[in-house]
Parts: sequence; C-alpha cells; structure tokens
Amino acid sequence: MVNIRSLDPSASPLDYYGSELRRLREEANLGQAQLGSILYCTASLIGQIETAKKVPTRQFSERLDAALMTGGVFTRLVGLVLKSQLPTWFQPYAELEAKATYISTYQSQLVYGLLQTAAYARAVLSVENPGRLDEMVAARMERQRILERELPPVLCVVLDEAVLYREIGGAGVMRNQLGHVLGFRDHPWVQVQVLPFAVGQHPGLLGSFTLLRFEDDPDVFYSPVYGGGHMAADTQVIRERTVGYARLQASALSREDSAALIERAMKERYGHQPGTAVA
Repeated sequence: MVNIRSLDPSASPLDYYGSELRRLREEANLGQAQLGSILYCTASLIGQIETAKKVPTRQFSERLDAALMTGGVFTRLVGLVLKSQLPTWFQPYAELEAKATYISTYQSQLVYGLLQTAAYARAVLSVENPGRLDEMVAARMERQRILERELPPVLCVVLDEAVLYREIGGAGVMRNQLGHVLGFRDHPWVQVQVLPFAVGQHPGLLGSFTLLRFEDDPDVFYSPVYGGGHMAADTQVIRERTVGYARLQASALSREDSAALIERAMKERYGHQPGTAVA
C-alpha cells in the first residue's frame, strides 16, 4: 500500500489534515488512486498529503470537500495548515495582522507581504527558504485573504522609492508586481504612497515597521529583524511610531502621484508601456 504510516493528529494542523483525509477517504471506500482520479491528481500526491509530507493547497481542499461531500471541512482546515507553515517567530504577528482593523506600514526594502504577487514572494523567500518554497509562498498568499473579507482592514502602505527599483526575481516579475500594486489605486480600503528619494532623511531610516490597530485591544508596533521580529504594545513606543508614520505619510507622494511614479518605473526600468495590459 502507498505511503501508509501512522500519524499523530495532535502533532500539527498538517498531521490532523492528513489523518482526516485518510479517515474520510477510507470511509468513502476510495483508494488513493481512485480519489486522485476524481481530483485530477496522482495517488502519490494523495499519499504525501495523508502522511503530512506535502502541504495541501486551498484549491485542492475545495475539490476534496466537493468530492467527499464534507461540507467545507478541508477548506476551513487548510487555513490553519497554511498558517502553520509560517516561521514560528512570525506566526504571532500574522495572527494579530489577521485581526487588525487598521494596518499602517512603512516598507524600506520590499513590497509589503499583503500586496506581493506569488512570483515576487517566491523570489524573496528563495533567499533563505529554498527547500520549502511552495509551502512558504502558499502561506504568504493565505495571509492576503484578509483583504478579500466583506469588511477588510484599512491598509495604508508607504513604500520607499527604492522598492520600485530593487529588481526582485527579474524584470518580468517586477513589472507584474508593480502592476499588481497599481491595481489597488482605486481600492476603497487600501492606500499606497511612495516616499521619494528627494525627501532625504526621514523617520523610517531605521527600517521597515508596521502599526496594527484593533477595535478593542491595544495598538501593536512590529519591526522585522534578521531571523525574527520585534513586537511592542508600550504606549510610549506606539505614540512615537504613530507620529513618525504620520510624518512619513505627509512626506510621501499623494496616492495619485505615487501611482504615476510606479507607472513610470514600470516603463523606464522594466519595459512596461502605458496603456498595455500587465500580464
């Protein structure tokens, strides 16, 4: 029999997903190959997911729910599975990000994770996670689902102009990434501004940071550090960083002028012609 080993369902969300898949498949009297044919995938993939050797995708989970008529069990569970693939040190921040009502972020090096394309994310994550790229990219894309909620958080992003010119993944990846950012220019709950080089010294010189605001909980300040991240809810820290962020927004280009600069970077740096579709 293919890929059979005992799992401890309590070990992780991935193990629980695999054990439930095996249990419900066997209850339906389906072999791995039979279920694979229904889902248009291989028996090997079914076996790898059942033994927690491979992380399922959301699309796979939706098809699985339809095939086994499980009422959305796997579609709901896959969110936990994908979140568990985030670095351990980052998971507390991701949980708070998902609950935030307002997200205000300054990014000095990269496009903010919630606005990254899969290809851009893959290029970024490949630097230190070459062996787990599929899982890490899927987890990052899962984070972005908060922007698709009926009432998403208000997201304010200030990007340093350097982000537009730091070529991540090649010209094509950057062209599509900047086009993706431009796609939010008319979004009612997302505001993207660019902090131009001409500003000179500014409150973000010490690096990227994010402020999270909640309906009923204290604000949280987050800053990434190499190999981890720092969170604080100290009122004085929040006060200082809030004022600093307000100054960054005041110094940044307007929403419209920011979009024009991004469009210009696409044309001059990555070959985009205005009026043509961004693939």
